[in-house]
Amino acid sequence: MKLSLEVKTAILVILGIIFFIFGFSYLKGNNIFDSNNTYYTEFDYNALSISAPVSIKGNTVGKVKEIKYDFESGKTRVAFSVDNNLEFSKNSTIRLFQTGLMGGNALAIIPANDNQIAQDGDFIKSEVKQGLVNSLTNDFSQLSNNLDGTLKTVDTLMGNLNVLVADDSESGLKNTLAELNSTLKSYRGLAYNINDLVKKNDENITTMVDNFNQTSANLNSMTEKLDKVDIYKTVANLEATLNNVNSLLANVKNGEGSLGKLMTDDKLYSNLEGAALQMEQLLEDMKLNPKRYVHFSLFGKKAKRYDADGNEIEED
Repeated sequence: MKLSLEVKTAILVILGIIFFIFGFSYLKGNNIFDSNNTYYTEFDYNALSISAPVSIKGNTVGKVKEIKYDFESGKTRVAFSVDNNLEFSKNSTIRLFQTGLMGGNALAIIPANDNQIAQDGDFIKSEVKQGLVNSLTNDFSQLSNNLDGTLKTVDTLMGNLNVLVADDSESGLKNTLAELNSTLKSYRGLAYNINDLVKKNDENITTMVDNFNQTSANLNSMTEKLDKVDIYKTVANLEATLNNVNSLLANVKNGEGSLGKLMTDDKLYSNLEGAALQMEQLLEDMKLNPKRYVHFSLFGKKAKRYDADGNEIEED
């Protein structure tokens, strides 16, 4: 059967209209042949766009189909579709979150652990997760308040510091810095004097160091010699000598030997004292009467004799 030109034109127009409707729906994110389930939720404001992804546990399972403002409630009503193979509880939560710092927003299904499966067309409650930008904004706001207080404190500190620097009194910083500068100059002059003194006595210092090195070497040599000495044998000999001295002192204390008897025998001490007294008397008598003991005669005259009491004995 041969089609007329008019019929062909009509078919082309109808096909064009169908393709236009299909393309327009596709561009809006709607698929005419879509068999996914549609659910609804609402937010206080609109932060989504058509075809924004819907995910569960990080996996994309659907997209936003329609965004409409509800004039009665004053909220934004959102319709979204998900794969009809996905089953989740109608008590789950639809979370609005920011996909990235520079990205847009998306929806995430936070499933509830019960067996009340959501049906096509059910309304699901929602929540909003604070985005990174908002969080940073709040943090920067708090930081700004803290920074403002810090800057005020720094300003007060700088004002007090300026007053302290401009103070010309003895307690002022200017006077303190002047005194510190004077002290540093004195230390610098002292350092120059020390350097000059070291230069002038460099030879003496070198000699002193050499002598110290030689003394250290001698001490080291002496130490080596002391290491070679048999200290234990020397100590043993000293101990034996001390034992002998102790034994000797013990004998003297007990009156043994001549020295012991001399120190402990009172009779011997008395005899020695008497002998010493008689010797003293004899020397005194010899001094007073030398003729009794020394006789000198050129003509052979007999010497006079004396008794024990010192009286002259007459010759018969």
